[in-house]
Amino acid sequence: MRFKDVFSIIGPGMIGPSSSHTAGAVRLGRVARELFGGQPRQANIMFYGSLAATYGGHGTDLAVTAGLLRFDTDDERIPESLHFAAEMGVDVVFQTSRKPAVHPNTLTITLRSGRRRCQMTGCSIGGGNIEVVEVNGFDLKFTANYPTLIAYHDDRPGVLADITRLLSEAGVNIGHMDVDRKGRLGEAATAIETDGEITKDLLEKIKRLPNMKGVSYVDLNGGVPV
Repeated sequence: MRFKDVFSIIGPGMIGPSSSHTAGAVRLGRVARELFGGQPRQANIMFYGSLAATYGGHGTDLAVTAGLLRFDTDDERIPESLHFAAEMGVDVVFQTSRKPAVHPNTLTITLRSGRRRCQMTGCSIGGGNIEVVEVNGFDLKFTANYPTLIAYHDDRPGVLADITRLLSEAGVNIGHMDVDRKGRLGEAATAIETDGEITKDLLEKIKRLPNMKGVSYVDLNGGVPV
């Protein structure tokens, strides 16, 4: 069992009226940006549930945009994030959906730049905490409270053993792992939350493993972007 940190107990320092609708939204935006691996040219944000009804009044649109620009939850620039996004050449579009979602505070972020595309669905679950539930069509759950590796790979024997071996050799402890696949011996993805930072050299070793298709890395505390 992993103990909660101070952030999860008392919540984050933040700009905005609601930790669920602003601080959590900032973090979801930042996770999507890290999964994408750089600044997107286009961002489409779909709001569900209570976020769809209140995103304008509660500043959720500004918060998500701020996260995409890698602003922190207490950044004083959050209210002007759409202005900064336009200056940086990021086209942001907001939409709402009445479809049922896994949580009342759910959103889907789709990022594009040229041929590159990344889609993430996540929930703001209170106190500034979040849970990602889907990445690029894979049902993967992680909180982003810890450094998180996302590995895209073929579903073959030994792939997970190779990843965990490299992490073990580097002294990186695994706190949580979630795996999804699109079919037997087809495409698969694995989310691994770790207790320590994953270095750039270690990420490169994981990328070079057999049957590995791609790697993303999320560390909201300032780790190495992929």
